[in-house]
Order: sequence, then structure tokens, then C-alpha cells
Amino acid sequence: MDWLEQTTGLDTGYLWLIGAVILSGLELLLPGVFLIWIAVAAALTGIATLLLGIPVIGQLVLFSLLAIAAVYSARKSYRAIGNTSADPMLNDRGARLTGEILTVVEAIQNGHGRVKVGDGVWSARGGDAGVGDRVRVTGADGAVLLVEGV
Repeated sequence: MDWLEQTTGLDTGYLWLIGAVILSGLELLLPGVFLIWIAVAAALTGIATLLLGIPVIGQLVLFSLLAIAAVYSARKSYRAIGNTSADPMLNDRGARLTGEILTVVEAIQNGHGRVKVGDGVWSARGGDAGVGDRVRVTGADGAVLLVEGV
């Protein structure tokens, strides 16, 4: 029996498992896809300690190695997944509008005006165009559409 078991009254394997549960709970409260991998390392260390009776120094070494391996493999697998969305421009509304033909609702003068997009109105930048003229979206600069005459 080591000093940690004497202090807490629990087998250190159970302490590792309790730590894993706490880290998992923190991951739920503070999602960052990081603490869960440390929790996995703690759980595996706890299981190994209960089954094999590893001394505290060995537990710390095992936990360190498992934590490094878990974080490294998770990072590698996340990079391998990449962008799997069927619509990679899903959250880039300006890019999605590129190529669309829109109607000018506030004349584009000196390079600035407004165009109708669906049921809304967006700021636009481009060559001069009068109200009612049709323009094509060539790109976006933040929330401002870049347009040219059709």
C-alpha cells in the first residue's frame, strides 16, 4: 500500500477512474475535444493499475505515455478527416452567391450601392448601375458583394 492509498483510502486505480470521469465531465462543460483524450489515458491507466498493480511511478509514466499517444492519434485522425461537408461553402454566404444575377435596389454610384438577395438587401461594390439594373456577383469582401454589370 503506497502513501496515496493511505491518504485517500482508495486504490489508486479507482482514483485514476474517478479522474477520468471528472475530465469527461469537464469536456462536456468546456467542449474543446481535448480533455476527453486525457480522460481516456486516465481510464486506461486506472484499468491497468487495477489489473496489474502498477506502482505510482509506473502509473505516472504509463499515464504520460498514454496521454501523448491519445492526443497525437486524435490530432492525426482529425486532420485526416478534413472537410467532409457535401457543401464546403455552407457557412460562406458571399461565396455561395458568386455567379448569381441580382437586381440593384439602390443605385451603385462611385462604386457603392445595394442589391436585392432573396428577401434581403446587401451592400454591393462595383461599376455604376442604376436602380432595377441586373448585376452578376463576382465575389465577396466580407458582407459586401462584388458585382459587375450583366
